[in-house]
Amino acid sequence: MVTTAMKHFHVSLCLLVLFLKALTRCTVTASEFQLEGDYLIGGLFNLHYVTSPIYYDRPEAFDCSSQPILIPNYRRFLIMRFSVEEINNSTTLLPNVSLGYEIFDHCSDTQNFPGIFKLISDNGSIQPWGQPQQQQLHRSNDSKVIGVIGPFTSTHTLTVAPLFMVDLTPVVSYGASISILSKNTNFPSFLRTVHPNKDVIEVIVNILLYFNWSWVAFLNSDDDFGIDGLELFLNRIKDTDICLGYTKALNDNTNYSQVFKQIEAQKINVIIAFAPKLTAEALIDSAIQLNITNKVWIADDGWSLNTKIHKMDGIKNIGTVLGVSQPLVTIPGFSDFIYSYKSQILYENAGQQKFCNQICNCSNLTAEYILSVDPSFSFAVYSAVYAVAYALHNVLQCGKGSCNNNMTVQPYMVLAELRKTNFTLLNQSIRFNENGDPEFGSYSIVFWNSGAVQEIGFYTFQSVNFFINTTNIQWHINKVPTSMCSPKCCEGYAKKPNGVQKCCFTCEICPNGTYINSTEDPFTCIHCKDTEWSEEGSTSCKLRVVEYIAFTDTGAILLIIGSCAFMGLTLAMSVLFAINYNTPVVRSAGGPMCFLILGCLTLCSVSVFFYFGKPTTSFCIMRLLPFTLFYTVGLACFVVRSFQIVCIFKITAKFPQLHSLWMKYHGQWWIIAGAFVIQTLLLLIGYCYGPPVPYDERFWYRDKIIVDCTINLKATAGPVIFLASLCSLCFIFSYMGKDLPKNYNEAKAITFCLLLLILTWIIFTTVYMLYRDRFIIIFNALAVLSSLYSFLLWYFLPKCYIIIFQPHKNTQQYFQGLIQNYTKTLSQ
Repeated sequence: MVTTAMKHFHVSLCLLVLFLKALTRCTVTASEFQLEGDYLIGGLFNLHYVTSPIYYDRPEAFDCSSQPILIPNYRRFLIMRFSVEEINNSTTLLPNVSLGYEIFDHCSDTQNFPGIFKLISDNGSIQPWGQPQQQQLHRSNDSKVIGVIGPFTSTHTLTVAPLFMVDLTPVVSYGASISILSKNTNFPSFLRTVHPNKDVIEVIVNILLYFNWSWVAFLNSDDDFGIDGLELFLNRIKDTDICLGYTKALNDNTNYSQVFKQIEAQKINVIIAFAPKLTAEALIDSAIQLNITNKVWIADDGWSLNTKIHKMDGIKNIGTVLGVSQPLVTIPGFSDFIYSYKSQILYENAGQQKFCNQICNCSNLTAEYILSVDPSFSFAVYSAVYAVAYALHNVLQCGKGSCNNNMTVQPYMVLAELRKTNFTLLNQSIRFNENGDPEFGSYSIVFWNSGAVQEIGFYTFQSVNFFINTTNIQWHINKVPTSMCSPKCCEGYAKKPNGVQKCCFTCEICPNGTYINSTEDPFTCIHCKDTEWSEEGSTSCKLRVVEYIAFTDTGAILLIIGSCAFMGLTLAMSVLFAINYNTPVVRSAGGPMCFLILGCLTLCSVSVFFYFGKPTTSFCIMRLLPFTLFYTVGLACFVVRSFQIVCIFKITAKFPQLHSLWMKYHGQWWIIAGAFVIQTLLLLIGYCYGPPVPYDERFWYRDKIIVDCTINLKATAGPVIFLASLCSLCFIFSYMGKDLPKNYNEAKAITFCLLLLILTWIIFTTVYMLYRDRFIIIFNALAVLSSLYSFLLWYFLPKCYIIIFQPHKNTQQYFQGLIQNYTKTLSQ
């Protein structure tokens, strides 16, 4: 089923091709690139190469013919033309069926899309996928292209192949060898007649193992092909004795002088060059210019038969060149085709309008020169064309002398037959595996002799067989070179000797908290002291930064201001309550007990000041002592106050004698004094058992020490439990008064204050368990101050508001009315 995204994709392509098509029409002679036939095979050959990126200020196709030509690729282009001509002349393959081609010069992976769109277009436009009925209506107008040969490079293939995958148009590449193309899920209609990179890497590794070369450099092109080769090489040598001493991705901006300096510094004698033709030419030319000598070079199949490099002046001085190449297969009749073709006179047809990038400007190339260039990938092109032809032959149900020309051939039909391909071509059985990779062919191992490229061995795939005839190799030092591993470890790495290691030793980076002193002991990572730290790969330790909250810290200043403001507010409220001491609001808030509570809250706020500055034993004690002791007294007052509120409204009416005894012996003050004495004793016992002292927190952060005060859970358990018990009692009594008169809300205010208190310390405890930076000290002080402000703002401030702004509620009559109404309600 076609997804909406795919529909949009096709629509976008349709619009883009129409736009580009209008821009890129030009008049060219295109007889080399086009041949009419009943069925067409598309061809993508990078006949030219882009020397440097060209940028346009509007969408515009790139004119490949303006760039330098690649003669080996032109030879492969002619191989395709020859193959089609040979098939058309055959009486057994596709009888009475003419095969044509539409070939484009695909020199750029980003600016050559008009040709691609031409191959997948239907009468000049692209038909997005629709419903099956709509597809059936367009069957008669479908493109005659049944398959595409190419592109050559992996990057070009990755760019254009997805466009053909949509309609399952077979793409048979003769040069793209990157591994990802073997994934059927990503490239369902892709096949290739060249072996994937893993096979070339396998041969290279076998050469290294054969000569016991364990210390090598791997130079790869900085593209999909080279990066894939490097990854495969690294995976392949994991379980071998081979070490990769140096690797570099090569591009147009590569500093070859620096590359070879690094290789010389590492004392590497074997260099693997995994790169296409142009990159390899630049690499070898730089080696010659920089006078790089006495090296063993291992070439991949992309440049092992490169005649241009082989004929460079000074090539003998770089050392010994070995390579992996495709076997040289002589294609009968191809030479005659080249000579016959070059002897013809091509007449231009100026009135014929064709697509751009279907011109070569190759008329000055002689047949001899074309036949002398690198013949690599010739059989790959030849077998690719024949594979498509045989697949079409099977689709058309061709028999003796005829084919079924009444059926409509769709690309996916050709793909299905391609996957089942099994025919013999020049004594080779052509077939593909389930991934579209070839199950035929072999590799030759070649040596660059002074006169020519000489085959010295082979590697076959059907029955794995590896052979090298070393007697035919003339080494640059008259014996087999050695390449042993003994590289210098980088700074911060320790040498780890291992008798069974693939190299002399491995370099292991020293972990956090250790350092390496290479002059004294290059094999041991030394641990730093407790007061020091180090990053991974250090050569020395650094002192840990000692952190605490100074008085000048922004957070400390704000909290100190908040504490001073708290003291000012309590003083102002005390004065206000003293002035209005005999009023009902002050009396109902606790009367003289209000001043005790405000005084205790003020003394509690003193502890905030001791959270700042470098902690000492006295500072640690003062952080907890004032707050714990005086907050206990304050809570005891609220416990008594909550109890009295409940007594007045609920107990007095039912137990009048109990209330009289309570008032006669001043029970509230005895409870407050008892709470003070008990908490004092608990604090003294706790401090004697384990007083809080400064300590250095080193666990949470490796690069700093947080100076804080210890919290002895056993020592502080008694005072904290007692404080929590008072809080619970206060909450219970205040909650019992939740249904008191609406305007008489002391119990409700106390309940709300307690909820804020509990929430504050739950949040602090949670943060303290998860976060241990120096700012936790500020958070602790903030929790203390919040606990104090909760009672000041939510219990005392509303009463101040009534005294100042609602004096009519601060009368004896108002309060008496509330009490009498509530008493009547209870009696009913």
